[in-house]
Amino acid sequence: MTTARRSALIGAYATFALFTLLAGQFWRNLLGWWGFGIVAALVLGGAIWLVVATRPKWNWRRVPKSTLVFLVFATLSIAWSYYPGASALGVGLTLVTTFVAVALALCLPWSGIVRSLGAAIKWVLALSLLFELWIAVFVREPLLPNFPDFDPNAEKIPMAFYWSRALLFDGGPIEGIVASRNLLAMTALLGLIVFGTMLAAGTMRRVSGIFWLAVAGAVFALTRSATVILVAVVVLVALGFALWARRMGPERRRGVYWAAGGALVASVTLLAVFWNQLLELFGKGEDLTGRLDIWDAVIGMIGERPIAGWGWVGYWNPFVEPFSDLAVRKGVVYLQAHNAWLDVWMQLGIIGLLAFASIVIGALWRSWFLAVDRPMDASGRPIPYSSAALLPLLVLVALIGQSLAESRLLVESGWVLLIAIAWATKRRQWEHEPLPAAPGAKRFGGHDAQSVRDGAR
Repeated sequence: MTTARRSALIGAYATFALFTLLAGQFWRNLLGWWGFGIVAALVLGGAIWLVVATRPKWNWRRVPKSTLVFLVFATLSIAWSYYPGASALGVGLTLVTTFVAVALALCLPWSGIVRSLGAAIKWVLALSLLFELWIAVFVREPLLPNFPDFDPNAEKIPMAFYWSRALLFDGGPIEGIVASRNLLAMTALLGLIVFGTMLAAGTMRRVSGIFWLAVAGAVFALTRSATVILVAVVVLVALGFALWARRMGPERRRGVYWAAGGALVASVTLLAVFWNQLLELFGKGEDLTGRLDIWDAVIGMIGERPIAGWGWVGYWNPFVEPFSDLAVRKGVVYLQAHNAWLDVWMQLGIIGLLAFASIVIGALWRSWFLAVDRPMDASGRPIPYSSAALLPLLVLVALIGQSLAESRLLVESGWVLLIAIAWATKRRQWEHEPLPAAPGAKRFGGHDAQSVRDGAR
């Protein structure tokens, strides 16, 4: 196989895999669970092919050990799990998802991952707008999935079960192909981060970058997701502090850290004082759309097994106790704790929570210094900052912000992006600035050939 063809296949696979991870519900609604299983098998098979084709070097020094500790403990939890069958399935799915993430991190350069992520986000946003437009023009009523796992002829169907509620011409909220305004809003926010940093770094054509920023902004606004609006504010604050830290340099950053601590304390104080007004502003009830009841139930579970938890399962399995009726609201059985940290604590206890926190904190620590430290060339001389170096930090901050109200960080795109950033930033401790791509490199299939070869070494 020629280098050009292999590069094109690698780019196509990475885009397909990331699209599937971002829009898993699209495949499930379109093809049902069996169809989704086939798509997932293709993603796994592609990851195996990617590793075999590129043969990346394994360097133990560059492996985030916290990932392995978490996976080993999650696997061991099958032994004491309250639901061993569901735990075995959950562990298997987590291992497969982790393998895909590690394959992408080891076999592609960071620039290649970013371009594939940007391409996948474009597909999700564009298809979501076209999907909502088609429903608004031709269907003109809420649309159910093609393969519902509930009785579609029931007298009353909860609105959460619909694929789309046909509200595009009403100004939203829209759910898009992912069937959730919160998930679609998060994808749009990731798009704003990816397209913005690529445009600023010069790795995306100006007209194309502005167009896709506008698309991501429009989708973000149409979702009307209060959760992700708050996450976006946190991302902007993190961006501001990162740019400030760059200007201060390593010698004068203490003031930045003191200011960040003060801002955190002030934010918590203002949140406590103006909590009711904030809920009213975003149209939320005092129970945070049922989250308080869910958190209360989960905390009760934690109290019964606080040390090692009930056993890893990832997203809750609705066919086993206690998840079949742990969180029920308006006829909908919710299958997550709506807080990744509480979810991990319930499933793996304080031991698993510490292992999970180590993954997140380690990745955040490395992403911060990648973003604010002056990059060096091969000879050790400082070179200009790249806007692209901000991307891992901003994406990770967005994921962490989302993790306080959703458990998506533990599955699909959330987990893959977390692990990919953790592994890529660990490798970056001994490598040079990952973006922009090498000047003059000839591009094939969205990836420059030299970058793909570098990632394979």
